[in-house]
Amino acid sequence: MSNLEKLRAELKQLNSEYTKIKTLPPEERGEFGRMMNQKKQKLLSEIERAEADAESVAVEPLDISAPAAPNQPLPVIQRGTKHPLMVELDRVIEVYSAMGFDVMESRQLDDEFHMFDSLNFPAGHPARDGYDTFRTSEGFIPPAHTSTMQHRALRKYKSKLEQGGQIAVVIPGRVFRNEDADATHEHTFYQCEGVFVSKDATMGQLFGILRQFFEGYYGQKLELKTQPGYFPFTEPSAEFLIEKPACLGGKGYLEMGGCGMIHPNVLKMADIDPEKYHGFAWGGGIDRLAMLKYGLSDVRYFESGKLDFLEEF
Repeated sequence: MSNLEKLRAELKQLNSEYTKIKTLPPEERGEFGRMMNQKKQKLLSEIERAEADAESVAVEPLDISAPAAPNQPLPVIQRGTKHPLMVELDRVIEVYSAMGFDVMESRQLDDEFHMFDSLNFPAGHPARDGYDTFRTSEGFIPPAHTSTMQHRALRKYKSKLEQGGQIAVVIPGRVFRNEDADATHEHTFYQCEGVFVSKDATMGQLFGILRQFFEGYYGQKLELKTQPGYFPFTEPSAEFLIEKPACLGGKGYLEMGGCGMIHPNVLKMADIDPEKYHGFAWGGGIDRLAMLKYGLSDVRYFESGKLDFLEEF
């Protein structure tokens, strides 16, 4: 009998001894129960270690530096494929690049200034609360939106304005939200931020860019409409909806993100004169684009790590 089998037999015997508690005087039952629980926890720990040891012994060691055996056929190599979100992210960048936009990469960790202060969030805004935003023990923030890069984008490309040009940049990246996951919500997903600044930027130009993007992405003519929204870093603000593409059967509209004219305070923070220049910004989820394109019912599939799902792409 192996050590693991002996330990399991001891646990079975110990469990049967719990029936003795009924035969003891009431004043002795508490001490007996504590003693039995201590023995049981010790046995469970030993069983856990023994199971781990058994698994290690069962794994055949592999020397990855050893040369292939002579005259033996090489094994068939199963090549991986790109994750569907990365495929769609590349497609998003391709469409925006064709429209003349520069591309900036977002960050995985950021700070309070870029996440909130530079974006005109008031000191007591609920989004700063730990219930909405993750924070590390060192005080860093996994970005809750790609807008955290907006200040850097304005500063990086500000020289284009001074040369008589414009700022036109998109920022795809991974974001993190303290949300309960369900079929349409995830705590980890991808967004793409857009920033445009010039001397004569207007909401009309913004809506034109959005429609051109979605038509390029889905490869068909689409209508776009908006409804009032609120974001501290844009004024006025709106939520934009697109006509359902043919892959979803058409008919009706889908909300795809938020947008608006960049708030003057955000421009000032980047040392851009809001009296001279105007801008607009927008953002939306790449996961949702992919969900709609492939007709998926649950956004959690993308982060599940399930090979049977990923192998479909």
